[in-house]
Amino acid sequence: MSLIKGLHHITAVAADPQCNLDFYAGVLGLRLVKKTVNQDDPFTYHLYYGDALGRPGTAMTFFPFPGVPAGQPGRGQPLETRFAVPAESLPEWRARLTQAGVQVRSGSIKEGTPSLHFTDPDGLPLALVGQGTTEGVPADADADIWQAPGLPAGMAIQRFAGMTLSSYRPDATAQVLTELLSYAEGAADTDGRWFRAPGEGTGDQLYLFNEAAPGQPGYGTVHHIAFRVADRSALLEMLERVQAIRLPSSGEVDRFYFKSVYFREPGGMLFEIATDDPGFAVDEPAESLGEALKLTDAHEPMRAAIEARLPVLQMFARPANL
Repeated sequence: MSLIKGLHHITAVAADPQCNLDFYAGVLGLRLVKKTVNQDDPFTYHLYYGDALGRPGTAMTFFPFPGVPAGQPGRGQPLETRFAVPAESLPEWRARLTQAGVQVRSGSIKEGTPSLHFTDPDGLPLALVGQGTTEGVPADADADIWQAPGLPAGMAIQRFAGMTLSSYRPDATAQVLTELLSYAEGAADTDGRWFRAPGEGTGDQLYLFNEAAPGQPGYGTVHHIAFRVADRSALLEMLERVQAIRLPSSGEVDRFYFKSVYFREPGGMLFEIATDDPGFAVDEPAESLGEALKLTDAHEPMRAAIEARLPVLQMFARPANL
């Protein structure tokens, strides 16, 4: 049985934290489940969005770096993040996004599944994919879907639908996906190949492009993607497997809300493996997730200095036209 259970979270780079909050909480209706800082750069926010609890498989996270140059999504990077929404809600989503000033393109992904494609304010590629409420996931997986204030019922984002990837070495990346991460390779088309999450994961599918222009890091690009394991025991077993195939890795890293291993796959992308536990309610009540700035014990003595340098966020700001 696979230790990997699909996507855990996706982390991208943003330019402005308030603009990021307004879009992901205000327009897309995700819940801000954790307002904390980058553990490697504590004077920068790390913002986490997701469902009501920020469960693995729903967590989109950002490093907002004011002043960072614009990036260019491309080869050697994860590209388009895809969210699952009820299929019947796509016309309402198109109207909502258009009303918010977002340019939207209708599309269709694998087997004719309808989708909407657009970018966030930083140019990060995103898609909403029309799916059934329990398609490809356990029967109780939608229990914690977040119904944001002001978002009409039946429109809420359910979870990740998947991700597109672009590799400098597609065959080597495919080997990592199938042999290390236990994704099942499926259909191929003229542009790339599909890979489905193992077992009873989150129903996400990865699409590996054959070709793309070289990418450049910066705001509007994905920093890394993380794959789920249940607990630390599974994480350490996966670390042994990463080391056995001699991929450059971080070793075990404690991210407080989960434990992680980072590694660089052969096609240039940074992958992470992260535990499901302990989750975002470990340091604040579930009903007030994301409302207070949370710091680790190591950073708590620096709170005054950190708060003095971080911009104040208007927590529930939304565009006036929504």
